[in-house]
Amino acid sequence: MVDVAGRQPVLEALRSGQEINKLLVAKGPRQGALQQIVSLAKQRGVVIQEVDRSVLDRLSPSINHQGVIAQLAEVRYWELADLVARPSGDPWPPFLVLLDGVQDPHNLGAIIRSAEALGAHGVVIPKRRGALVTEAVMKASAGAANHLPICRVTNLAATIDTLKQEGYWVFGADAAGEPCFEQDLTGPIALVVGSEGFGLSRLVREKCDFLSSIPMRGQVNSLNASVAASLLMLEVVRQRSLRQP
Repeated sequence: MVDVAGRQPVLEALRSGQEINKLLVAKGPRQGALQQIVSLAKQRGVVIQEVDRSVLDRLSPSINHQGVIAQLAEVRYWELADLVARPSGDPWPPFLVLLDGVQDPHNLGAIIRSAEALGAHGVVIPKRRGALVTEAVMKASAGAANHLPICRVTNLAATIDTLKQEGYWVFGADAAGEPCFEQDLTGPIALVVGSEGFGLSRLVREKCDFLSSIPMRGQVNSLNASVAASLLMLEVVRQRSLRQP
């Protein structure tokens, strides 16, 4: 079971149709988003329990719960085959984001949030050597993790081979790559983002069709993993938008 804390993440969980075991709401007056959450939960038939704020504090000691926590059934991870075969209803070509050892839950949540906002069709994470979808990830994604398919795989290198067989071009975020503005990112594509401290692992790096860098002019020569991922995703969107009639 995963606890989702905070008004926006809980609201998005309700809107997405996720199975919610129970909604815990702090005792007291309800206004604005909190009232909207309770009303939507009632419409969906979710069990609502009023509790003292101290109960919420205990369940969510490190995250600002804002007076509400949704207790979700176990997170549903997609199978790769289902994700690849999923009809997106989007005229744009398939677009996936693969994470190679991203450990920080806040980075994972931020990447999921950007991926959902920028039209990616899913995020792929490894079963080992990486953060999983937790309460902190849900909070950092601002609820986007409830809407975007998340797939867990045993072997990221083998996953890249599978995507190539399905017609994807796979490119890795790496400072040694060519500038992203000079590359064609308009077809079916998968972006691979490496870990915070070490970047892409050797085998995953070798499996990529090409590497892509973000031109920088300042004194800082590296970017946070979630920031780099967002910028490269935005470049995919920019290029595709220019090609649309």
